Amino acid sequence: MFFIPLLWVIFASFDTHATLSIKLPEEFTLDNWKKILTDFEILRSFGIGVFLSLVSSIVLVFCSALAAYPLSRYHIKHKNSVILTILFMSGLPMTAIMVPVYQLFVFFNINDSLIATMLFMAASGLPYGIWLMKNFIDSVPITLEESAWIDGASVLTGLRKVVAPLMKPGIFTVLIFTFTNSWGNFFVPFILIQTREKLPASVTIFQFFGQHGMVFYGQLAAFSFVYTIPVIILYFVGQKYMSAGFSMGGASKG
Repeated sequence: MFFIPLLWVIFASFDTHATLSIKLPEEFTLDNWKKILTDFEILRSFGIGVFLSLVSSIVLVFCSALAAYPLSRYHIKHKNSVILTILFMSGLPMTAIMVPVYQLFVFFNINDSLIATMLFMAASGLPYGIWLMKNFIDSVPITLEESAWIDGASVLTGLRKVVAPLMKPGIFTVLIFTFTNSWGNFFVPFILIQTREKLPASVTIFQFFGQHGMVFYGQLAAFSFVYTIPVIILYFVGQKYMSAGFSMGGASKG
């Protein structure tokens, strides 16, 4: 069933008279692709989308690692309650918090700000990021850090030079997961950003839906095809780390 909509995207992207039906174009043309790849507003929206998704994902991974480390390594009072609270927060729907968030943005006069929107997107994914990162840190034997501490390394040095290299699969898993969520996030930038020139690709995709029910299906299909490229690139870049798995068994011997 997955290939049916994929076939429509492929065929419609080469058809200037595309409809919702799946059919071979009567005449193959690159007009839809030229429209997408030469339109400055569309290219700018892709750049903004990459900025929002990539930077928010990097910030989220960094903060998640710092927050998950003490939950994994230290004996904190009521730690289970904290972990369950984090898990509960990760299940809150975005629609339940957008009204107070928008009010805060207006109060602090940071609405229509890409930086503020990026930070909120990172913060909204932080509970689930902490939950995932803690599980990956749990898999790293603490004996490796103890050896580094004996050699004079600080806690942060052990985290950076011992734990982080061994949990690359986990880091890339969280990065890809959060990037995908941010890249496909329509609701948050639609609410928090008002200027059309600042909208990411996840919002500008609706420009292909014209008035009176008219839809430019060919351009929409080409746009959708290009829209998947950043996620695919990130997946293939991180695949070797994700498939490598953990090799801590031999590292902790001796």
